[in-house]
Order: sequence, then structure tokens, then C-alpha cells
Amino acid sequence: MRPSLLLLLALACVANAQHQALIDYLEKRLLAIEDRISLWQEQTARYASELRELKVQMVSQLESLDKEKEALRINLDTVGTRVDRVERELDYLETQTGPQPCVDVDDKLIEQQVSLVQEKQKSKYFQLSDCSDMISSIKAMKILKRVGGPRGVWTKDSGLNSGKLYIFNSTDRDTVYEFASVQDFTRSAGLALSSRLKLPAAFKGTGQVVYKNVAYYVSEAEDKIVKFDLSNATTTDSAILPFQDYVPVYTLNSETLIDLAVDEEGLWAIYATRQSDRYISLAKMDVQSLDIEQMWDTNCPRENAEAGFVICGTLYVVYNTQQPGRSRVQCVFDVNGLVSSDEAPLVYFPKRYGAHASIKYNPQEALLYAWDDGYQILYKLDMKKKLEI
Repeated sequence: MRPSLLLLLALACVANAQHQALIDYLEKRLLAIEDRISLWQEQTARYASELRELKVQMVSQLESLDKEKEALRINLDTVGTRVDRVERELDYLETQTGPQPCVDVDDKLIEQQVSLVQEKQKSKYFQLSDCSDMISSIKAMKILKRVGGPRGVWTKDSGLNSGKLYIFNSTDRDTVYEFASVQDFTRSAGLALSSRLKLPAAFKGTGQVVYKNVAYYVSEAEDKIVKFDLSNATTTDSAILPFQDYVPVYTLNSETLIDLAVDEEGLWAIYATRQSDRYISLAKMDVQSLDIEQMWDTNCPRENAEAGFVICGTLYVVYNTQQPGRSRVQCVFDVNGLVSSDEAPLVYFPKRYGAHASIKYNPQEALLYAWDDGYQILYKLDMKKKLEI
């Protein structure tokens, strides 16, 4: 029995030693974990402190930036007010300062002027109407709505008093939106309630017009003028104009190669070619056959031009800047030689949202229908008589 007892004692001692070793190991691991937790707590506290300091710095910098932004806004408002005041004063001076009378005119100079007048009389365009009005100033502006994309055309029928309104949204679509009246258009939530007319080919640019229930537009596929009857939705005629090597007529509206216009005389084409790519050209078209009746090379530059329109046989070209500012009529060309850019008043448009994508004149109402960054705008005009030669 004694050896068995000794063996049990020995086993008990070994078990106690192993148990103690396990306890020591566990205690060491716990101490190591506690050290790591302590280190993590210290690091977390330090990060939290640094984040608080960074937050304080950011708040301070944001407050400083807000103050600087407010000061800059006030300065810009002041500058804008001064610019508007200067423009109004310039407009006032232009209206008050008339041409200086000529004195002691030489007889030879008079003879030269008479000969020039006679030459103009020989090449004068044969007017279809007795219209002799020209723009004096923009009397009023009315923003009706914002429908569609940044570029497009909206216009009424320029040859009828039907009251129908037409929307050409974008610069490369094949759909025309028709409203029964301007009132229906303003009351509508968008284009969903309009009548939709499908064109045989997509239009290109913003040169579309509607005249006597017919839409005239430049086809995207072949760069030709299409005559589309809106009453029965059929193409009645098309023509490729005798102009070669088109370039965009307005450098600020590069999608438009040919801008069609309607006035009291009928249908016009405003265009430019590579042969005279610095300046805009003008052509009178027959509304029935689409034949070219007469063409003119104007002295109106393409550079920084954004739109154009014709009133009583006079082309008005609207200019702007690369960063859209205040549009202005800066060049005028009269096919009868009665008005020149030097004689015509410098007409400024009221400041708006961006730049004109299109401007269409309606001779029935003497209004301009303009598309500006998706906004549909009406301009009421002050008119005066041209000076007869």
C-alpha cells in the first residue's frame, strides 16, 4: 500500500504544479491584455483630443470663409449695380446725343454722296410691303415659362393670326409640340399636354420657323431646307440651297448652320460659308418654291454672334461673350440701304439667365420670342421709322 500512496502523492504534486503553471500563464495573458487595453485607451483619448482640435480649427476657418464670401458677394452686388447704372447712363446718352450737323460741305463731297445714293437705288431690293420700321429699344421683357433643354425654339405662326404656339425642343429632334395658344402653354405643366407632330427628318440647330401653317427647318441628315405642312403633317417641298461649305452662322451657337427668319416681307435665310467665314450672309427666299430671290454679303461678324432676326428687311445680329453676359444688337444690315450699323441705336437686352439659343420675330405682334437656357421669353419692342434716302 505504501508505494501506491507515494504514487498518488507524486501525481497530486505534478497536478498542482501544472495547475499553478496554467494559472501563472493566464495571469500573464490577462496582464498583457490589460496593458494593450490601456494603450488603446490612451491612443483613443489622444485621437479624440486631436479631432476636437481639428474641429475647432475647421469651424474657425469656415467662419472666416463665410465672412469672406459675404464680403465678396457684397462687392459683386456693388459692382453689378455700378455696371447697370453705367449702362443706363450710356443708353440715356445715346438717346440724347444726336448726330452732329455737317457744316461747310464741299460740293464734290455732295456729288459723291448723290452718286452713292443713285447706286444704292439701282441695287435696291424690291420691297413686298411698305414696312419701314426699325428697332429703337427693348421696351419690356416677360419670362413665361421654363420648358425643355438649354437650347430650342419657340414661336407662333408668323403669317396667321391663329394663335397657335410651336415648340422645337433641343437641336436634333423630329418632333414639334403644338399648343392652341400662349395661355394654354403657360397653364400647362410641361410638354405632355401638347399636340405632337412627327417630322419626316430631324431638324438641325435652332433655325426653325413657322409661316402660314408651314414649318420650315434645316434637315439634320442632308443640310437641306424642308417645307412641312403642319395641317396635314406632310412634306410639301425641300431644297438644297446654292450655298457651299457651310460654317455655323453664329460662333456662340455652333449647332445652327442656317437660321431661318420671317418678317413682313416673308422668308429669309441667315447663313455663312467658308468663302466669307468672317461675316454673316443673308438671302431672301420664296416661301412657295424655296428659290433664292436675292443674296447679300453683310458686314456683320460671326465672331461672338449668338442669334439674329429680320424686321422689315433689316437684319439684326445679337452678340454676347463666351461667358454669357448682357446680349446686345451690335450690327444691323438693311437690304435697302436705309439703315447702317452706325446709324442704328445700340440695343441692349435686359440681363437674364444665360445666352440666347434662338430669337424669332413675329410680325403679327411685333414681338421677339427668345429661348434662353430653357426659359421662354417675350421681348416687347419700341419701334421708330427708318430714315428715307
